[in-house]
Amino acid sequence: MQRRPADISSPMRTARLELIAMDLATIEAELCGPAAVGTLLGVAMPESWPPGEFDRDAMRYFQQQLRESPAEQAGWLGWYAISTSSAGVRDAVVGAVGYFGPPVEGSVEIGYSVASESRNRGFATECVRALVDRAFGFARVRSVIARTRDTNVASTKVLTGCGFERIGPASEDGLVRYQRDRCLQRPR
Repeated sequence: MQRRPADISSPMRTARLELIAMDLATIEAELCGPAAVGTLLGVAMPESWPPGEFDRDAMRYFQQQLRESPAEQAGWLGWYAISTSSAGVRDAVVGAVGYFGPPVEGSVEIGYSVASESRNRGFATECVRALVDRAFGFARVRSVIARTRDTNVASTKVLTGCGFERIGPASEDGLVRYQRDRCLQRPR
């Protein structure tokens, strides 16, 4: 039987991370600057914040989506990846990850970006695994997709290491689509 998360926006935990869904409060703090969101989350923010595509435009988009349809969008947008101590105490934000919105026709797309200070430590892999596991906890999700460039060797390695297969060119110039389908197991 498929495990379904009680709430898509409940925190996710991995061996070294806690993933916290962005909500209107964190997004509004984010728009005020890294120090504001760090204070709200009670953690240190990296000097290089924000990472990758999780910039002000993305935050404004998330804010708009959550204001227009909060019940449908909650948990299906951005998440903060926060490193934790062995005792589970939050330490610092290491990246931003998430979905590009709720599932559409059985598919959900993920994105991830780790702050430069935290790269090459396996955090992206932990995040991708957590996002995939969470998505497949919902019966309506049959596949998870991601897009990256062939030149982004680190991202390609993360995706293939997490069971994604290279499908081919994405609709955007230079991006390649990767996909991981739900494993279908026969009942015993």
